Amino acid sequence: MIPTVRISVCALVAVLWAATLSNAQQSVLQGPQTGTIVGTVVDITGGTVPNATVVLQGPNEHRSVFTGDNGFFTLNGINPDTPVQLFVSASGLKSWTSNEITLRPGQSLILTDVTLGVAPVETSVNAATSEEVAAEQVKVQEQQRVFGVIPNFYVTYEHNAAPLTPKLKFQLALRTLTDPVTITGFGLNAAIYQASGYPSYGQDAKGYGQRLGVTAAGAYTKILLGDAVLASLLHQDPRYFYQGTGTARSRFLHAMATPFVTRGDDGRREINYSNIIGDLASGAIANAYYPSQDRGAGLVARSALVGIGSRMALGVLQEFVLHKWTSRHSGQP
Repeated sequence: MIPTVRISVCALVAVLWAATLSNAQQSVLQGPQTGTIVGTVVDITGGTVPNATVVLQGPNEHRSVFTGDNGFFTLNGINPDTPVQLFVSASGLKSWTSNEITLRPGQSLILTDVTLGVAPVETSVNAATSEEVAAEQVKVQEQQRVFGVIPNFYVTYEHNAAPLTPKLKFQLALRTLTDPVTITGFGLNAAIYQASGYPSYGQDAKGYGQRLGVTAAGAYTKILLGDAVLASLLHQDPRYFYQGTGTARSRFLHAMATPFVTRGDDGRREINYSNIIGDLASGAIANAYYPSQDRGAGLVARSALVGIGSRMALGVLQEFVLHKWTSRHSGQP
């Protein structure tokens, strides 16, 4: 009986030993689990960058992928415990390089800081003039639309934007006023006036036409006079300069100061006479075509206050909200 037990114990030990060797061999054959890196490539406005090239570089590693329409990329099968780097590039934008990354076996790393800045204007032996740089930057602005639809031409994301020439100031004003979305906005505003019965025109088609004319005249007066004529004569920049950095308080104060402080063509901050005088002049001119019962000093004051309040509100939206939803042309600098 004892020999039989002894034989059974030996057989059990042999089976366990064989299983251990098999598992060890399988672990050696499988090797360590590979890692994964994923991320989304964006520009400085927070918009995603499609078709960007993402290159993975490391010992015995060199491959690349392209971001999708949503700017997302995935790199699988990365060797663990081996330092690698990522190099991201896209047409017209500055390249981005990561620090050295070493993944643990089976680790999935999500990169959240892949941001491509605006590439500097390339120059040849003959350097571009300030006017040429400004013209290129205005071309970029004329592609900016909120949700890809609503014009957002009067904001620049260049902290050191070139000053606008008078020609460019008028070009930007006319581009805004003749945009189909702007014209549609005139019609909607006239419909709101029609519903509220202001100004005191009739409620028929003629009254709507008069309100549409009032809306268009007011917009053309404010933009052409304040952002083009006076901005050119007083050498002031009519655009909103996106700050984007610093504390939330400093950015909020920057936005709220927009109706009162602007940047001169020499780059210095100064009182925004162009907008202030433009709003007052717009109200004064409105007295010439508003019905007699709606005219008076109150109309001028309301026009100025509405202009100031709308610029404050728009400044806050530009600083904290609209940059996230402003689409930009993929080929822009």
